[in-house]
Amino acid sequence: MLTFTIRRLVLAIPTLLIISLVIFLLLQLAPGDPMAQVPLTVPPEVKEKMREALGLGQPLHIQFWKWLVQMFWVEPKVLIDWLTRDSWMFGWLPDTALYQDELRVISWQTRSPVFDIVVQRLPQTLWVVGMSYVVGILIALPIGIYSAYRQYSLFDQAGTFITMIGFSIPPFFTGPLLIVIFSVQLGWFPFIYDTTHEVVDWDTFVYQLKQMIMPVMVLALQTTAQISRFMRASVLDNLNQDYVRTARAKGLGEAVVVMIHVLRNSMIPVVTVIALGVPGIFGGAIITEVVFSVNGIGQLLITALFANDLPMVMTITFMFAVLIVMFNLIADILYGVLDPRIRYD
Repeated sequence: MLTFTIRRLVLAIPTLLIISLVIFLLLQLAPGDPMAQVPLTVPPEVKEKMREALGLGQPLHIQFWKWLVQMFWVEPKVLIDWLTRDSWMFGWLPDTALYQDELRVISWQTRSPVFDIVVQRLPQTLWVVGMSYVVGILIALPIGIYSAYRQYSLFDQAGTFITMIGFSIPPFFTGPLLIVIFSVQLGWFPFIYDTTHEVVDWDTFVYQLKQMIMPVMVLALQTTAQISRFMRASVLDNLNQDYVRTARAKGLGEAVVVMIHVLRNSMIPVVTVIALGVPGIFGGAIITEVVFSVNGIGQLLITALFANDLPMVMTITFMFAVLIVMFNLIADILYGVLDPRIRYD
C-alpha cells in the first residue's frame, strides 16, 4: 500500500502540471480584458503601463512559467514560514525565514497576494460546505441501507421520490425557494449569511445555527440524494450474495448481517462517490454562496471572473483540481482498507 501511495503521489505531479497548463490556456482564450474596469478618464499610456506591470505584455510561456514558480516555489516557502512562526502546531520550531520578498501570486483586482485572500475566505466555505457534506452523508447512508432492506416498501417509494426530486433540482432554484418560504414568508431564518458574526455566547451560537441551516440544507439535499441512491443499489447487490445466506444460516441476527457483513462490502463503491463528491460540493457551493451572500471561496471566484482576475481564477480552479486528484487517491486507499482482497503492491 505504501508503494502504491508513493507511486500515485509521484504521478500526481505531471497530472497537476498538465491540468494547470490547460486551465491557463483556457483562461487566456476566454474573452475579457483586466483593463476593462479601469475608468475611461485614465489615459491610454497609463493603461499600457498598468498592463505591463501586471505582466500582460509578456509571452504566454513566460507568464505560465512565472505562475508555476510562484505557485510551487514561492508560496510553499511562505506557508513553511507561517507554520514555524505563527501556527499552534509547529510554532515552537525555529523560524525558517525561507521567504525573501519574492513576487507572490498577486490578484489583479485587489493587488494583494491571492493565497492571503483565499485563507481569509476559506473558513466560511469550510463551515458551510463541510457541515453540509457531513449532514448529507449522515442522512444518506441510513436511508440507502433501510430502503434496500425494505425494498418496494412505502419508505423505499417515498425515499426514491424525494431523492429524485432533490437530485433533479439545482441549488440556484432551491436556494431562492427556501429564502422565499422560510425567510420572507415565515421569517424563521436570515436570508443573508453574516460572515462577520462571532459566537461568544448561547444567543450568538443559536443565530449562527439559524443562518447556516438554509445554505447547508441546499447543498446537503443533492449530496443526500446521490449517495443514498448509490448506497441502496450497493446494499441490494450484496443482500443477495452467498455470504449473506451463509451468515443467516449460522444463526446471526439481521442487524449483525446487515450492519457488519453487508455494510462493509457495500461501502466500497460508495466510497468513490463520497470521495469524488468533495470537489463537486465545492462547485455547488459557488452558486449557493452567491445566493445566500456567503463571503467564501465561491463568491470570491465569481467576483474574480467578472473582474477578469486571471491569477485569482487560475489559483482557485487549480485548488479544485488538487482536491479531485487528492480525494481520488484517498478513495483508492480506502478500497484496500474496506476490502482485504484488494492489494496494490
